[in-house]
Amino acid sequence: MKHASIPLFIPHLACKNDCIFCNQKRIAGTVVPPSDPYGFFTSALKNIHKDFTKTDLAFFGGSFTGLEEKDMIFYLDAAARVKKENPSVTGIRLSTRPDYISEKILNTLAMYGVSTIELGAQSMNDDVLKRSNRNHSSADTEKAALMIKNHGFELVLQFMPGLPGDTDETILITAEKIARLKPDAVRIYPCVVIKDTALEDEYFAGNFTPLSTKHAVELCANMVLLFERHNINIIRIGLHSSDLMKNQSVVAGPFHPAFGELVFQRIFYLNALKLISLDPPKENTVLYVAPGNTSKMTGRKKENLILLQKTFKVSFSVKECPSLKKYDIKRGPR
Repeated sequence: MKHASIPLFIPHLACKNDCIFCNQKRIAGTVVPPSDPYGFFTSALKNIHKDFTKTDLAFFGGSFTGLEEKDMIFYLDAAARVKKENPSVTGIRLSTRPDYISEKILNTLAMYGVSTIELGAQSMNDDVLKRSNRNHSSADTEKAALMIKNHGFELVLQFMPGLPGDTDETILITAEKIARLKPDAVRIYPCVVIKDTALEDEYFAGNFTPLSTKHAVELCANMVLLFERHNINIIRIGLHSSDLMKNQSVVAGPFHPAFGELVFQRIFYLNALKLISLDPPKENTVLYVAPGNTSKMTGRKKENLILLQKTFKVSFSVKECPSLKKYDIKRGPR
């Protein structure tokens, strides 16, 4: 079943922190949230394509549970009423910080039918968190994640590889620690430099070097495979592009409108390289993949096939085979 999400952004409305990388106005593309959340969700539901059979109402763009209780209940009550009136709405989700979670808050969220909590972990390295001015620790993330799971909510962890102080080692250790928390899903947002942030100042002062797109893709490919080994769903890799591109907000860093696709193309290349290296071909070769994966195996501008051809000195083409699954690849003569 196809699943849609209707996001209502509350940019920085509830967050008292000033993280080094954050400018919610530019990320969310808005400054003030809708004053009528009931009307906003009701109107948006009318425009959901009929192919979507499940819909979530979502509060994103800020630390939702940092709102004053009366304001939080104002939004939750609107979402709960819309959900009750529309059978297609199957969940209410929100994003927040680890240090804005408590037993009282979780009981309130449960009362209004919240189904999913997305927790901005960003890193599981305390030095990296401190340099990013997060004002919470990795222990806070562990505690909040456990509380959320114990209350029966779906848990999504968001993290941001490539923050100041990050190395390949700290990034992969963060991924491993997140996997051990057993979230239902993750979002991976490689750190980019956004205009009008403290990180932009650090970048132009020469104190911060973001990951290159190529390096970020390679790291994310390894992390995707790690999470899949732990049966953890990956909701998204890379920031949504529309508002960032429209506002010309990205100063530097691994931003690409199809970043997730680049990551999956990298996974297919590495899998093909491993398979072919076991018995290098002496003639032109067909690589068979699961239906729908031709572009991932071919690569952007046929990059994967070109790299394989340079390595093995034969030509490669791609065909689909219905019996193959996910990342499976098999080979045969052309």
